[in-house]
Amino acid sequence: MSVAREIAAAAKRAGIVLAPSDVIVVAQKIVSKAEGRLVRFADVAVGGEAQRIAAETQRDPAHVQLILDESSELLRVSVPAIIARQRTGHVLANAGIDASNVAEPGEETVLLWPLDPDASARAIREELESITGVAPAVVIADSMGRAWRIGTTGAAIGCAGLQVLEDRRGTGKDLFGRTLQATVIAIADSIATMAALAMGEGDEGTPVALVRGAGRWVTKEHGVGASSGIRPVAEDMFR
Repeated sequence: MSVAREIAAAAKRAGIVLAPSDVIVVAQKIVSKAEGRLVRFADVAVGGEAQRIAAETQRDPAHVQLILDESSELLRVSVPAIIARQRTGHVLANAGIDASNVAEPGEETVLLWPLDPDASARAIREELESITGVAPAVVIADSMGRAWRIGTTGAAIGCAGLQVLEDRRGTGKDLFGRTLQATVIAIADSIATMAALAMGEGDEGTPVALVRGAGRWVTKEHGVGASSGIRPVAEDMFR
C-alpha cells in the first residue's frame, strides 16, 4: 500500500486540492502497516532478560522481547508500563509497540514503529509531490503520555517540510516588552496534538488529518525532522 497515493485519492474524493502550505498529519499505524512492521508473537525469539521482565511485569515474554529489541534503554519497568527510550530517541511507554487497531484474528500481533519515521515522512512527501504537483509538509504522529500528567496527546515522531521547533529565546517579547529567555515552541508536536483530536484514538477510522493555517512553519526543504525535537540524554533532568 502507498500511503501517499491513498492520501491523494482521499483528497480527490473529498474535493480537496492540496496546497504547498498544508500540513498532512498521518497516524503512525498506517505508516507502520504500509512498511510491514506487523509482528506475530509466535515469530519472536525470547531471551532470558525478556523472560525475567515478563514475570516481573505480568506481560507476554514476546511482547517484552520486542520492547527490548526496539529500545536503546529501559528507564522504568513496572506492571502498568515499561517506559523505554525507543531506538529513535523518543521516550514513551512500551517503545511505541501497540496492539490496538491491529486486526489479526486468532493471533497475538502488534505493530512496531517505522524503522526511520523521519525518512518515512520524507518519502510520503516526495510521493505526494510526484502525484499532486505540490509538496505539503508531512507529520507522522503517535499518541504519547507525559511526565506527571494523566492521558495522552499527539506527538510528532516523523516530520518533513515543517519547522519542528520555534526558538523565541533572545528575540521574542512578552506583552510588556521583556525578552523571552526560555521559550521554545514545539510546533510539530502542537500540530500533531491538534490533528489527533480530529483523527481520534479509537474506532473513528480517520488515519489522516489535513491542517491548514500553519503555512508560516512549512518549509520547502524537508528539514532535520522530528528527531531534532528530542532533548539530548545529557540534559536529562529526571536522573
